[in-house]
Amino acid sequence: MIPQLRYELTFPHPDSADEHGIVAYGGDLGPSRILLAYRSGIFPWYSKEDPILWWSPDPRLILDLDDFKLRRSLRKRLKQFEFRFDSAFEEVMRSCSAIYRPGQSGSWILEDIIEAYVVLHGMGYAHSVEAYQDGKLVGGLYGVAIGGVFCGESMFAKVSDASKAAFAVLVAHLKAWGFDFIDAQVPTDHLKSLGAVEVSRAVFLERLHENRDASVTTYWKYDQKLLDLSLK
Repeated sequence: MIPQLRYELTFPHPDSADEHGIVAYGGDLGPSRILLAYRSGIFPWYSKEDPILWWSPDPRLILDLDDFKLRRSLRKRLKQFEFRFDSAFEEVMRSCSAIYRPGQSGSWILEDIIEAYVVLHGMGYAHSVEAYQDGKLVGGLYGVAIGGVFCGESMFAKVSDASKAAFAVLVAHLKAWGFDFIDAQVPTDHLKSLGAVEVSRAVFLERLHENRDASVTTYWKYDQKLLDLSLK
């Protein structure tokens, strides 16, 4: 009788990452592996021609929820959208994949990434925020919730400020639900303008470990009262 082989999912420590932030390559996009990666401060990010690459960059971009900068112009724009949570998760991912981004020849949100995160969505880990106008999806974002940390993945906008508005709605709800911070992963000027800051990998991992098992009460339904409360 052939003995049954058993193996344990593991990742190298993020401190073993190379100068670019790559910790490991290969493996698969099964939900257990992806969730372990996020709990370890690692995320998948790769191009079509590459193997699966697992990253833990240094520095890391995070947003403390109390530091979110809601500018007056954006506050006014919020009234022009209808918001929902988890009403069109896969459509949000595909819109993020299709949106043109200056300086990029293609998207890292490949078909296998979409399939993997749709599974995570069905398991209750991956979530989306949608912004609608006249019944049409015009902006949104998606990410993965790990305890009291929301790991943001991507956002898109088909009309001005739609993704920023969805982000503001996300922040308001995460604060009310007891989350600690948003992991914005790779530094961008866009997210820095909203209050995100760069921290060292060591600081990020310490914050992650403090909050990845936090008990938070989430509903993943849009609540206008929570947004109004955050706007006061």
